[in-house]
Amino acid sequence: MDPKEVKSELVLILDYGSQYTHLITRRIRSLSVFSLCISGTSSLSAITALNPSVVILSGGPHSVHTPDSPSFPDGFLDWAQSNGVVLLGICYGLQLLVQRLGGEVRVGHTQEYGRMEIHVDKPSDLFGNDRVGSKQVVWMSHGDEAAVLPPGFQVVARSQQGAVAAIENPSRKFYGLQYHPEVTHTPEGMETLKRFLFDVCKVATEWKMEDVMEEEIKVIKETVGPDEHVICALSGGVDSTVAATLVHKAIGDRLHCVFVDNGLLRYKERERVMGTFKKDLHLPVVCVDAVDQFLSKLKGVTDPEMKRKIIGKEFICIFDAFAHELEQKLGKKPSYLVQGTLYPDVIESCPPPGSGRTHSHTIKSHHNVGGLPKDMKLKLIEPLKLLFKDEVRQLGKILNVPEGFLKRHPFPGPGLAVRVLGDVTEGDALEILRQVDEIFIQSIKDAGLYDEIWQAFAVFLPIRSVGVQGDQRTHSHVVALRAVTSQDGMTADWYYFEHKFLDDVARKICNGVRGVNRVVQDITSKPPSTIEWE
Repeated sequence: MDPKEVKSELVLILDYGSQYTHLITRRIRSLSVFSLCISGTSSLSAITALNPSVVILSGGPHSVHTPDSPSFPDGFLDWAQSNGVVLLGICYGLQLLVQRLGGEVRVGHTQEYGRMEIHVDKPSDLFGNDRVGSKQVVWMSHGDEAAVLPPGFQVVARSQQGAVAAIENPSRKFYGLQYHPEVTHTPEGMETLKRFLFDVCKVATEWKMEDVMEEEIKVIKETVGPDEHVICALSGGVDSTVAATLVHKAIGDRLHCVFVDNGLLRYKERERVMGTFKKDLHLPVVCVDAVDQFLSKLKGVTDPEMKRKIIGKEFICIFDAFAHELEQKLGKKPSYLVQGTLYPDVIESCPPPGSGRTHSHTIKSHHNVGGLPKDMKLKLIEPLKLLFKDEVRQLGKILNVPEGFLKRHPFPGPGLAVRVLGDVTEGDALEILRQVDEIFIQSIKDAGLYDEIWQAFAVFLPIRSVGVQGDQRTHSHVVALRAVTSQDGMTADWYYFEHKFLDDVARKICNGVRGVNRVVQDITSKPPSTIEWE
């Protein structure tokens, strides 16, 4: 999807490293407005080429007083004003706006973190003329504060401690919020964003999945020549399946799907997935058995990043070989490889502004983003790379992908390799994990909880514990259970199971899976952890 071709106004987010930046994008898209996030240090030409109607400067962990603190390019403010582009600075973005326009930002006498009450002082565009004197709870996270405002600006809201909470210069269409309206800890934040977008910026609600589908089909047809063929790597997950269905709709039988059994699949995943592809989706799929190829390369490898890189490289080797076989059959070698890369994959695989790199912090490399070899012979088609998971599900529904399939929990590209901590080939770790995971997931389904949970899975830990089974001492494996709720996978909360459910599952696992004598639960949210363990 080319952002410049989207049939709606663009709200562009300049990312300065806040952990909440992606939430701004999500909140705006939920209002049927197209939003995109790029590095806050992007060039002026990169910004102007996207032709945004609104630009939001995100928060970030930096201080504007730091010599190498990230900032927008020279000429940006003049360009925005001369083109009628509305600006909103959030947290660090407000301070950056104040400093670059000639105001003064100082280290705050009392730093503000967490829930704070603010009160509206004056009639304003941001809060409306009827909100003067009103109070609301917001989420603050700042040490510096605006002390002297640039000419033409006024303070329209302050915190209980007297710090600047909101500023605006309506004549220049420049605005600022010292707090985070995008987080749920700011209950009235969405109302403020709505007022800003629709009353102040006059943005239209034109971002629709039907338009995304039409645009993607158009781009795919323009990219792939009339005689060219495409390979799609199907993992059995929602993302690659929706991507394949979309490409198939665009080019028909010139799409050739391949499903790779790499030995890192879940319990009976190969049989179940292949059945779904043929029976429900009617996609032409070839299954490649590459168990030995993958596991031999992973033998002895314990570093999670190395696992991802190896798996990514082996996948590409298989796709190249598959392409060669197709060339013999078709008389023409496929030129493209389709992958179900999502926007969170792209975000998590990029570094933050001010880090000496170029975007938000690299959490982990994804085999469909950072794990691909540079000498790959196939060119990539990634039709979903600007979409979040829930948007992919919406698109899949329009494409008539079965609802039951769309509701499947996410499964990582590297498969069970990132759920076996350590060497995946050691002992019977993979087989134990498959059985434990199957018991856990089936129990969740039987309890009617599957659709309430974003993702659930088991993890094989590289430790043993002492236990008593059948009146005998055991020294067996430990497994962890992980279940989270989320909207897009960028943040997540651990799911609270009833104690009886956990008790039943633990008993089933210890009694039904040979070699396991202890079950623990992961009760960590994201952040500080990631959803997957590796």
